[in-house]
Amino acid sequence: MIEHLSIPTPAGDFDAIAAGPQDGRPVLLLHGFPEAAVEWEHQVARLGGEGFRAVAPDQRGYSPGVRPDDVAAYAMDELVGDVVAMADALEWRRFDLVGHDWGGAVAWWTADRHPERLRSLTAVSTPHPRALGAALRSDEDQALRSQYMRDWQSPRTEERMLADGGEPLRRMYEWKVPRARVDDYLARLSEPGALTAALNWYRAPTPRDRIGEITVPTLYVWSTEDVALGSTAALDTENWVSGPYEFQMLEDVTHWVPEEVPEQLTALLLDHLRRH
Repeated sequence: MIEHLSIPTPAGDFDAIAAGPQDGRPVLLLHGFPEAAVEWEHQVARLGGEGFRAVAPDQRGYSPGVRPDDVAAYAMDELVGDVVAMADALEWRRFDLVGHDWGGAVAWWTADRHPERLRSLTAVSTPHPRALGAALRSDEDQALRSQYMRDWQSPRTEERMLADGGEPLRRMYEWKVPRARVDDYLARLSEPGALTAALNWYRAPTPRDRIGEITVPTLYVWSTEDVALGSTAALDTENWVSGPYEFQMLEDVTHWVPEEVPEQLTALLLDHLRRH
């Protein structure tokens, strides 16, 4: 059974979904853009049924209780701080961390900054940030794929995405996410200030420090039809993990892995968790 939680932190209260026994091995799952915690509904339910305590929060800007106006409030230090603050509120000394898309980026940085808190890391779609940075500099294909991140700096992005009843936003999901779920995402992001808060993740200052090699056991899942993230950074990611590392390539799957192939991803995740 899926539960609905409110996680209190100094930044505000995060909405979350959860499943599993309170004393189960803790797993925190971080969503991406333009989604929400419910992208992990299948994984949360399954992990809970397997005895884990799985929690997926609506992250900063997505939870109405943590939606600051200042763009700088969405910098990576703040996002990583939210992960630690939520774990503290849940009384988790160590936990497994899973992230997709932007949630994957936050997961990589959390593993770099707080390796002592993580039992394992699973990144879905998002390569190690240093691998992505190198690809952006050397690989024309990745530079073209990432052009949208610069385009979304425009203050007119919200207007464009929500035009025609949100049709441009709807097309981003490539018809790989269930229609009812997409309707839910559009309703959430159409709330006053919600889409701006989500886009502020792209507009916030970049981290001043460099991320290093990751030492915790890491699973990286990448799909061959990902429109935003190409193979150059995906294949280079292994060079940025010094701990135990596993790379899983999903053929003919798009960017929306948790919802497009939920059973396949959950099986990989469970196998990773049981081995570490």
